[in-house]
Amino acid sequence: MKRIYIISGERSGDLHASNLVLALQKLEGNVRFRGMGGSYSQAAGVALAVDYSEVAVMGFLEVVLGFRKVLKYLNLVKKDLLAYRPDALILVDYGGFNMKIAAFAKANGIPVHYYIPPKVWAWNQKRALKLKEFTDQIYSILPFEPAFFEKFEMNVKYVGNPLLDEIRKFKPHDFFFQKNELSYQPIVALLPGSRKQEIHAMLDRMISLVKEFPNTQFVIAGVGSLPSVAYDTARAAGIKVVFDQTYDLLSHATAAVVTSGTATLETALFRVPQIVVYKTSAITYGIAKHLIRVPYISLVNIIADKEVVKELIQDDFSIANLKNELNRIFTNVVYKGEMLQGYDLVQEKIGEGSASEITAGFILDSLKK
Repeated sequence: MKRIYIISGERSGDLHASNLVLALQKLEGNVRFRGMGGSYSQAAGVALAVDYSEVAVMGFLEVVLGFRKVLKYLNLVKKDLLAYRPDALILVDYGGFNMKIAAFAKANGIPVHYYIPPKVWAWNQKRALKLKEFTDQIYSILPFEPAFFEKFEMNVKYVGNPLLDEIRKFKPHDFFFQKNELSYQPIVALLPGSRKQEIHAMLDRMISLVKEFPNTQFVIAGVGSLPSVAYDTARAAGIKVVFDQTYDLLSHATAAVVTSGTATLETALFRVPQIVVYKTSAITYGIAKHLIRVPYISLVNIIADKEVVKELIQDDFSIANLKNELNRIFTNVVYKGEMLQGYDLVQEKIGEGSASEITAGFILDSLKK
């Protein structure tokens, strides 16, 4: 029996890890899985040594303040990895943590496969050399990444984007409105993020937008694995929160306000006009501003290599700007049409590949050698 250790560190990575595990099981039934992840990985059959929710921190300042906690779990995973002695280690996204694990595994003779590599093209591009040193194979989900990695003489396989697999599997709920006691007014989806820190930073401003559009129904995409109290301010304002129904919400939405991250690409693939927002601590933002080497923050604009969706970052993330941009989506047909054309370009660039199955095939081939 082959043994695989797999590590993800946040919700989207956990989802992609679980789909990869299921694809590996489908192609090769005689595989056992252990690692770090969340409910998706666990449901797919991964024996969790660590639940990622115990570890997760975000932002430069937050990482510094949470260093002891991260170090504790980093050491725990290292010990567990050595005790398990897998035939392969699969790392999924979560660059800061996983790069340290990659170095450790490589030093201990464990083959390292990186699925969804760190975004080294965005800042500190010399990290690509470390990635080359510590990994045996890299599987990219962004179409422009292989060309970037070629500069460092790295063989990176583009496998397609796993969001496509997830969206293909999705079937809208026939009674979404009734199930969630929603009215039939137009819906604006609010996606404040999947981490407690993100929700704390984004939600209040999103909620303040609601009173500006009295004839519109605002609905929040809640994450069931987070404490319910994270959404108390929304409920107090009379705003509906639907938990773990993001795709259903997007399939019924007229527009969306989305915290920068994977959700921006999901929203585009559902062809929902959106405004991308982000706010973090002043220190984290100041550091990021000096380090980031790409002109955009949202995956939609980065993949398209032009502004398809409006980004309201830090001080630009204001009620006035939110109101203006949402009005543009509602009233400017040309603006909305251009955004949807931009979505077509993004879809064309990422292709139609089945990322989970393709990646699973490559990993199993390597195990047979």
